[in-house]
Amino acid sequence: MAQSLSLVVIHVIFSTKDRRPLVGANIRPQLHAYLATVARNAGCECYRVGGVADHVHLAIRLSRTLTIAKLVEDLKTSSSKWLKAQSPDLDAFSWQRGYGCFSVGPTDLRALCTYIDQQEEHHRTRTFQEEFRMFLKKYGVEYDEAYVWD
Repeated sequence: MAQSLSLVVIHVIFSTKDRRPLVGANIRPQLHAYLATVARNAGCECYRVGGVADHVHLAIRLSRTLTIAKLVEDLKTSSSKWLKAQSPDLDAFSWQRGYGCFSVGPTDLRALCTYIDQQEEHHRTRTFQEEFRMFLKKYGVEYDEAYVWD
């Protein structure tokens, strides 16, 4: 085979440091657009970005030449710098050190995008930590609670 082809869809989740609600509703749409642009500039297709004041979700088709770790590093580093430049109130902004990344079958992409679009609704009754634990359980990821949060 002469070409290298792939279709790897991932669901990336990360929160603000200590899950502080720093991403206000006024800046959220611009942040989501910025994150989508960072992903696209890395050669990925970004299907959706969404979230609430303390975390974001991204549905991304991963470039075949990029590692997940490098993509998430680029997303977090670039957007953190961008956010700090938007307002003096965000001078101390930072994302959590870790992240969650889960593979998604192409047939489940529409459901994932719908889930991301409904973040405000989900978080009326569920915290980020409850949601993240739900995804860890859903995808069968073993974890130690002592090391999940920062």
